[in-house]
Amino acid sequence: MKIAIASGKGGTGKTTVATNLAYVASRNGQSVAYLDCDVEEPNGHIFLKPEISESKPVGNLIPEVDEAKCIHCGKCGEICQYSAIVCVGEKVLVYPELCHGCGGCALVCPVDSITETLRELGKLETGQAGPIRFVQGLLNIGEAMSPPLIREVKAAAPEVDLVIVDVPPGTSCPVIESVKDSDFVLLVTEPTPFGLNDLKLAVEMIRALKLPFGVVINRADVGDRQTQSYCRSNRIEILAEIPDDRQIAEAYSRGEMACEAIPKYGSVFARLLSDIGEKVRMNAG
Repeated sequence: MKIAIASGKGGTGKTTVATNLAYVASRNGQSVAYLDCDVEEPNGHIFLKPEISESKPVGNLIPEVDEAKCIHCGKCGEICQYSAIVCVGEKVLVYPELCHGCGGCALVCPVDSITETLRELGKLETGQAGPIRFVQGLLNIGEAMSPPLIREVKAAAPEVDLVIVDVPPGTSCPVIESVKDSDFVLLVTEPTPFGLNDLKLAVEMIRALKLPFGVVINRADVGDRQTQSYCRSNRIEILAEIPDDRQIAEAYSRGEMACEAIPKYGSVFARLLSDIGEKVRMNAG
């Protein structure tokens, strides 16, 4: 079972939910893998405290043009949807940061003047956090292209009972790359105007992808009840409401998981995990 933990905006408690679900599942005897796909700012390691056993560079293939062979026909620029390669007069310009590594330019070149070279985007780290298998990606500072690294993080997932995917915030390409192929998407939100606005965007995205999903409202007893009203009116199930508990905030500031620091929350996350599992089984049936 693969559960993606996502949110329309940052700061809603997504990683808190993801790490605690992984912890509870491992305590219940399941084999668990935690994938931190928030490669621009991974922070699951703060709470799970893994021992990293392997680190390797990850990149994508970008075009390299042999000007001596190039006839400047412009076909490479025509096929590129991201303007990563452009033929200007008697010169071919390559913009590596825009390249998606599809290889189309090399395929259409009539004189085979384009080869591909690896450009490093970041690194992939794997390790062990107690019984939890841990995988994270670290995007190089200044890089804009995170989906190739996210794909590598997901490809490194071991064969386990449960995979928890910690998804980047928002609704853009990195999020879509992270959530696709999931059995269930858990959207974590907060009862604020910004939280509700971004929840609506996230719901539209998940529905467009036709993935089953539910909502967790963090700090649910703060502010008004507009988020709950929105979910009810749109037939979106709220699977858990976590209160604005100072003890959780204090545990978070110490890099501790709520389930460890405050035992009563163990049952909250265990029930949430059980409910998600039941919904996945119903969808499969």
